Amino acid sequence: MTDDRRSGSDSAPTAASSNGAGGHAANGYAANGNVFAAIDLGTNNCRMLVARPNAGDQPRSETRSDFRVIDSFSRITRLGEGVSGSGRLSDDAMDRTIDALKCCAEKMERRRVNASRQVATEACRRAVNCSEFLDRVTRETGLSLEIISAHEEATLALKGCAALLDFNMPYALIFDIGGGSTEVLFVKIEGARNLAVQGCISLPMGVVTVAEDCGGGDLCGRTYQAVSERVQKLLEPFEAAHGIRDKISAGVTQMIGTSGTVTTLGGLHLGLERYDRAAVDGLTLEFEALHATSQGLCGKTLQQRAAEPCIGWQRADLMLAGCAILEAICRMWPVGRLKIADRGLREGLLMDLIHPANLKVEPGRMHAVPAYAPLSPL
Repeated sequence: MTDDRRSGSDSAPTAASSNGAGGHAANGYAANGNVFAAIDLGTNNCRMLVARPNAGDQPRSETRSDFRVIDSFSRITRLGEGVSGSGRLSDDAMDRTIDALKCCAEKMERRRVNASRQVATEACRRAVNCSEFLDRVTRETGLSLEIISAHEEATLALKGCAALLDFNMPYALIFDIGGGSTEVLFVKIEGARNLAVQGCISLPMGVVTVAEDCGGGDLCGRTYQAVSERVQKLLEPFEAAHGIRDKISAGVTQMIGTSGTVTTLGGLHLGLERYDRAAVDGLTLEFEALHATSQGLCGKTLQQRAAEPCIGWQRADLMLAGCAILEAICRMWPVGRLKIADRGLREGLLMDLIHPANLKVEPGRMHAVPAYAPLSPL
């Protein structure tokens, strides 16, 4: 989901006991002193948060809703590199990812994690050799990865972003532009602790898959437009089913975006010399500002994008693919402004582990997507 660019930790004492790296939460685990971890292994990134339940006396700026983060990890591993073409996880990608997961396991051991959940998403859902990879992960790291469905991935991201919702607004569009797929949820807000998913769709187009399908990250103008048009076409049945544009016209719909694409655009818009989660998370940008920043990137070379302090070489070849997907979403649903969330699936996992009763999310219909044919460079 989103990139947590922090790698530091605090000096708070750890819990006295541990149930091991692969443990899961049980009733009563949210007592004082317990430590929880959530790992999100995506197509492009391996990310982890370690947290304690919030005691209730922490300033809001130091918390993520009902817990306090005490450690984190984020590394670009590109697990899904080449999967869209070969259908397999490559040996190099698996090696890179297992090295990152070893770091996660070491942090969890050092923090004496009591309960955790480790999930994998689109790359593992697609790869025919994912079982081989999962066996290696367990054998070499002690972690037990769980492949979750696109629907659960989207629902967990919703839970992770819930603190940013305006609960006075009846509806919300929430999207996550990932490495291997893009999830969109349409949600009805029924109270501060009750959300009902009206519909969810997972498109097989993420920043890695689109960049690879189109021959690399330097999308020409025609290819950029083709990507955007393809995404919009795939979203049309979802719009038709829910009449979201009508609700936007009535002024009763908000939009939240959680992804490396939107957080990076937020950082670029602010002119940050170094990415700052505190400045970006919860930032609201008008569509005009998003479009201007995206178009500015389209006019740069790969080297110029890499030189941007909020991008760097590891993301430079993926930004235009993300911007093209984002443009389609904004064009399909002209809310006019977007709230940026530097939070998502990991926070949702922690919410479920620590305070599962604090937020009720009623699942909704998962929409099918027409057969996908990879785009070709134009």
